[in-house]
Order: sequence, then C-alpha cells, then structure tokens
Amino acid sequence: MGSAAVEPGDSSSVLAPMVLAIGRPSFSQVLMDTVRAVAGVGHCMVFALETERTARCALGIGHIDIGPDLGAAYSEHFHLSDPNREAILRQRAAPRPIVLPSFARRMYSDSYRKIFFEDAEIVDKIAAAIWVDSACFYVNFYRTAEQGRFSRNEAARLCNMAPAITAIVARHCQEEVVAEAPTKLHTLFSTREPFLKLTGREKDVCLRILSGYGSEAIAADLGISLHSTFTYRKRAYEKLNISSQNELFAIALRLMALPRSAH
Repeated sequence: MGSAAVEPGDSSSVLAPMVLAIGRPSFSQVLMDTVRAVAGVGHCMVFALETERTARCALGIGHIDIGPDLGAAYSEHFHLSDPNREAILRQRAAPRPIVLPSFARRMYSDSYRKIFFEDAEIVDKIAAAIWVDSACFYVNFYRTAEQGRFSRNEAARLCNMAPAITAIVARHCQEEVVAEAPTKLHTLFSTREPFLKLTGREKDVCLRILSGYGSEAIAADLGISLHSTFTYRKRAYEKLNISSQNELFAIALRLMALPRSAH
C-alpha cells in the first residue's frame, strides 16, 4: 500500500502541500491525498462544533457514496450522541489538538451504528479535534469494509500526524470564512448581533482583520492613523467581549454556520 512509504520523519514534507493549499478550492483533495498516503484513509469528514448544541459538516471527501447524508445526519442530531463528545468538551480550554480514544463499535448506539457503520460500511476510524476559541474542529479519518481496518503501523503514523493535520484543517476552515464571501461578511456585520453594536469605523476595521489585513495595512486602506486603527479595534473588541483575532474568527464562523433562515 502507498502509505508504507511515509515515515514519521517525513511529516514536514508530507504536510507541506496541505499548508500551501490552505484557503484554496484544492484543499479537500490535497487533504485526502495526504491522509491516503499516510495511512490509506478512505474517507475524511470534518465537523465544526460552534456551540454545545450545534454542529455543521465543514468538509467531506472520499469514496463513501452516502458521505453527504452522513454529514447531514451528524450535524442534525447524531453529534449529540457521539461518544467522543464528552472528551471533546472537556478539552475546550486546551490550546492544542487532541487525538480521541480508539474506535470501538460498542461505544455507539444502535441507530448510530446503523447509519454510520452498516449503511456506510465504515469499519474503523481515527479522530482528532482542536478548539480555536469557541469553535471546535473535529476531524474524522475512516476506513471502509473494502479496505479493512487500519494496520498497527498505519494507525501509529496517522495518530502521530493527526494533531498537525487537524491544526492545518482548522486554519483552512477559518480561511474559508473569509473566502466564502466578503459580501456575506458585510451582511452579517450590518444585520446580526453582536456586530450591530459596532460603529461604521469599528466594522471597517474588523472586516479587514477577517480579510487578513495587518494593522498598518488597515490604516493605509482606510486612510486613518495607526493609532486610530488600534483605538477602533480596541473599542470593537470591548463591545464584542473578545480579546483576540481568533475570537473574532470564531464569532464569524458561528454566525456563518447558522441556517440561512436564522440570518
């Protein structure tokens, strides 16, 4: 199998294409190519957990035909019965990725096993998660019946690289918030709490922060002083009850994940 060529010492070169693909349409395929090379992964799904009661499928790729159905089912209600849920919530304050407990079918309810393991023919999985402020990115790597379970070496390689892969996936999902649509961001800032609390200039600064502008670039783009830029940012963060750029990203992620009818 192609994964045998990947050794732990090769991780930097193996992950480099993923880093370069962050924020680009090719990211999903590059991710799949990477985990297939590392451990023969057959399907990958990423869920964004923005609150304790909501989840959305942020990414799904591989050769499970009903993958989109699985993503929808998990997002609608199965995330509440996921046996990894408690372990994920306990790590909310952890600043680093975590690899979840080993897979065992008995951990799951009958209805969960029916759709995810019998209908989808999933026979094994390895999962990891990382919290970025109030949002958690939960990355699942699956093997199907046709492939068989992960070998001991494949599992070891994937578990070794899963934290770095998960962090890269989280950054890509954050980048997608911006790439998904400046117009959508503008709509959120003009129609949704908590952004309605901000003045026009405070919104201008926050929108540019989300678009990747540094402080000096924001000042130049808006034609204001660097001191004014810092002041508007500070005031905006105080009104939003946040203290960092990552928290601003988390708010935008959460609002973009809401159903269209809720906007």
